[in-house]
Amino acid sequence: MNYLAQVDLGSTYGSPLGQTKGLGDLSTLIISAAIAIAGAIFVFLIVGGGFKVIQGAGNNDPKSAGQGREALTMAIIGFFIIFGAYWIIRVLETVIGNNFFTGGLS
Repeated sequence: MNYLAQVDLGSTYGSPLGQTKGLGDLSTLIISAAIAIAGAIFVFLIVGGGFKVIQGAGNNDPKSAGQGREALTMAIIGFFIIFGAYWIIRVLETVIGNNFFTGGLS
């Protein structure tokens, strides 16, 4: 009996978790989804910040344009943090020789 979180996911929901896949595979799935969601948030922040800058410049409102520039700056900083974390994980995979990020559930 291989249980993940005390629930037999494999027989209850037809999931490979708890049967052939373990907790490491679940964390791989969560990390992959988190990076994809962070990318989508980045796109929305870039579009929203750019729209705010254009709107503030068009209305001659420096406060609104400044807020847009700040949103763009924070989005770019967040992108570099996520990008750096992704590449740190990839380098660790290469050094260790274990595909804990690119393995995933299949």
